[in-house]
Amino acid sequence: MRKVFAVASVAIAALYAPSAAAHHGWTWAQEAQSTLSGTIASISMAPPHPTIQVLAADGQIWQVDLGNPSQTRRSGFTADSAKVGDAIEVLGNRSREPGKPHMKAVRITVGGQHYDMYPARLPR
Repeated sequence: MRKVFAVASVAIAALYAPSAAAHHGWTWAQEAQSTLSGTIASISMAPPHPTIQVLAADGQIWQVDLGNPSQTRRSGFTADSAKVGDAIEVLGNRSREPGKPHMKAVRITVGGQHYDMYPARLPR
């Protein structure tokens, strides 16, 4: 029974590993950076990485992934740094999937304050 459980566990992990790795890496995102402006619709500081839902001017809601919890904390961004309804600008990399409103933030700006999630990826 243990052997069956072990084989099943490995098989399940193998199925989910590629999507998890792609999502948490950068391969799912476009190489070119772009800017998204809008208002904050919701904020989640929950692992595996904090996210902000951004309402863009065209009415579309974008999911913006911040850094992992420690990166987000190092950037200075906390649950008290912004609130629903605040204006936000996001510099980051959009999903490669056409039409998918999903972005990985390199920098977010709220109230004139920059929060650099990935400083090494900022344009020079």
